[in-house]
Amino acid sequence: MAPPPTQREERIAIVNSDKCKPSKCRQECKRSCPVVRMGRLCIEVAPSSKIAFISETLCIGCGICVKKCPFEAINIIKLPTNLDNETTHRYSANSFKLHRLPVPRVGQVLGLVGTNGIGKSTALKILAGKQKPNLGRYDDPPDWAEILKYFRGSELQNFFTKVLEDNIKALIKPQYVDNIPRALKTKATVRQLLDSKCERENKQEVIDACDLTPILDRDVHNLSGGELQRFAIAMTCVQNANMYMFDEPSSYLDVKQRLNVARSIRTLLDPSTYVITVEHDLSVLDYLSDFICCLYGVPSVYGVVTVPSPVRDGINIFLDGYIPAENMRFREESLTFKIAETADDKEAERTALYEYPKMTKKLGNFELSIDPGNFSNSEIIVFLGENGTGKTTFVKMLAGKLTPDTGAEDLPQLNVSLKPQTITPKFQGTVRMLLLKQIKAAFMHPQFQTDVVKPMSIEPIIDNDVQTLSGGELQRVALVLALGKPADIYLIDEPSAYLDSEQRIQASKVIKRFILHAKKTAMIIEHDIIMATYLADRVIVYEGQPSVKAHARSPESLLTGMNSFLETLDVSMRRDPTNMRPRINKHNSVKDKEQKSSGQYFFLED
Repeated sequence: MAPPPTQREERIAIVNSDKCKPSKCRQECKRSCPVVRMGRLCIEVAPSSKIAFISETLCIGCGICVKKCPFEAINIIKLPTNLDNETTHRYSANSFKLHRLPVPRVGQVLGLVGTNGIGKSTALKILAGKQKPNLGRYDDPPDWAEILKYFRGSELQNFFTKVLEDNIKALIKPQYVDNIPRALKTKATVRQLLDSKCERENKQEVIDACDLTPILDRDVHNLSGGELQRFAIAMTCVQNANMYMFDEPSSYLDVKQRLNVARSIRTLLDPSTYVITVEHDLSVLDYLSDFICCLYGVPSVYGVVTVPSPVRDGINIFLDGYIPAENMRFREESLTFKIAETADDKEAERTALYEYPKMTKKLGNFELSIDPGNFSNSEIIVFLGENGTGKTTFVKMLAGKLTPDTGAEDLPQLNVSLKPQTITPKFQGTVRMLLLKQIKAAFMHPQFQTDVVKPMSIEPIIDNDVQTLSGGELQRVALVLALGKPADIYLIDEPSAYLDSEQRIQASKVIKRFILHAKKTAMIIEHDIIMATYLADRVIVYEGQPSVKAHARSPESLLTGMNSFLETLDVSMRRDPTNMRPRINKHNSVKDKEQKSSGQYFFLED
């Protein structure tokens, strides 16, 4: 007997509760719906109701309501047919829907990779037992007996049984570490809080790995973003648990700190422990994980979790945008990292040469010395170094925001556009108003729209209030603002912060194409190694002791610069033959020892 038609399950209607304003419109969605005109309640909305309701059962997917809504609050999406009866959780009617769950594996690190708003944090909450999966029945949630029956025959059945029997204690290192000080009721130092939570014998190793010794006696309310991140990771690592979850552990950290933290997380593994990590820095995710689950779908609409794959295959599936096991393509183009795709054009077009002198700068107890160097147009120079070695100080001196103690008279007079490290939105108004006020000429230019505005996905947030934007949205707007200002040199401080993996690659491509076509120079501070190596024509390596004394070398080639930088980190890297992405070798692996003994810490050749 043929199975019943599944068309009803294949469509999802999303109404954005922030954008839907029934009291401020004429209910165009309801008036224009052909199903409503036939006398059936497909769309129900009244001026008194807070949000429109769309019946997914009755919806025919014509999309008329999507076009007619004046606030662009409606989205009708056709789901892939292989997701029938695989809904794990749905918050409410016409809201986000998560299909399937990652399968944690005992004694191994499971990495989750996917765009923002695709359900990674929701999946973590469900696995930690902090949220009960409702299998899509938000109005009639199932009990645990039914949930266990649903997962019968899978590894998740045993896992949820353990969660129910309180055999699993789960700890989550939160995504937004900035909120930690606000959550603390009283003032306390880093040392006091670590001592109060310490249940393992690894406290000193964790303090060393997270570089907390200088801030042990500092009040948590006075910590910077990077210090809060390291503190949050240490707090998680010193406690006893069966499951450790780390939501974006590398945010705010430099390359050295990212690798130290990754090693600390791996020391938590034992035959009875699960470790799950969500990470957008693909090189750190690769180094940290044993298996990968990709999440695909439409952000804020629906997310689908793939089955776990070995780490290399999992990241390559994500970059390729194609899942062979499901014969499913979730992105139109694959993402590759071929370096200097237009190298011949670049060499031919690089003409104007600017030089900067030897400079020094003293800030309190910190001393920075900078070797002389030069840069030309259509060139990107990436700064490599630890936090606190003066990279932002150098950028501010070139931008004229700081005056060097020596060498100021020989600094070239340049028009500079600066994208700062921290973005604090003060502008009252929408994104469109901000762009028109700051960079009207560029914003109105069709070429800038094609090369920068559209690829940076500004269109969906163009009419949102700047004050309500998330960190990733603010970062994208700040990049567009920086590139839209006429300048000789573009100084961009940490463009990958708050962006997900896909947006990072997109931002890299936008910056690279813009600098090449505009025949300008970019100097970029970046801690994501994949982004740094993709962008860099040359690099400036920083040496010395953070916050005490540092030295910036002259610009050098990517190969020699990365080689010496990786040597200081005691890390070697190879290239993935499939898509050319840099991969960090596991510490003391055969490949790691082989490359270090030959002095080749970084491979550039294909």
